[in-house]
Amino acid sequence: MECLWCGRAIMLDITWTNLFMPEKPRPLCSICEGELDRLDGKRCRNCSRRSEAEICSNCSWWIEHPLRNSIALNYSIFTYNPFIQEIIAKWKYRGDYVLGNVFQSYIIEEFRKNLSFLKKDAIIIPIPLSEERLQERGFNQAKQLAGFLPMEMSECLTRVHGEKQSKKTRMERIESENPFFIKETLQKPVILVDDIYTTGTTLRHAASLLKDNGCPKVYAFTLIRG
Repeated sequence: MECLWCGRAIMLDITWTNLFMPEKPRPLCSICEGELDRLDGKRCRNCSRRSEAEICSNCSWWIEHPLRNSIALNYSIFTYNPFIQEIIAKWKYRGDYVLGNVFQSYIIEEFRKNLSFLKKDAIIIPIPLSEERLQERGFNQAKQLAGFLPMEMSECLTRVHGEKQSKKTRMERIESENPFFIKETLQKPVILVDDIYTTGTTLRHAASLLKDNGCPKVYAFTLIRG
């Protein structure tokens, strides 16, 4: 098997164990895996930002905001370094759907370790794209990530078209209007899935709408803490 990013051959060690129970190879070679910056060590308990304090300065700012209690917590896997930025650009913006499989094993592993207590009760909701953005990209990257989890998924949210979040400043994101609408109410806890947590505004908008319509609690599971 070849690395999905650099094309190097991925060689598995031959042991008695995997001789009889073949190990599923990871989609990245060890060199490319080493370029990913996994969020280990101390982190903000609310948003997963690297932080010595339990609550980071970003989350302290949200304490005074009306959306402060919309999300119970966000759990992220990676930080946003130049290597993962290149992967995201090719996967998300240049339409390389297969490249998203790079993240499957990480999504499953981190969910089992950190959010599996929600598995029986919660419903997965991927953050939706607007119809226009979906046509432009060809797929919803959040839905692809959510599909890696063996849980019930709902697409009960829709999104109106607007300027890309990546083009906005921090304050423009925070002050933006809620772009989401709800098609059906859910009376169960929800795990919102998205690729990147930057300010948390997008997730909070979605969460506040869900809670206003009967959802008891909302968590977020994101690939990257920006």
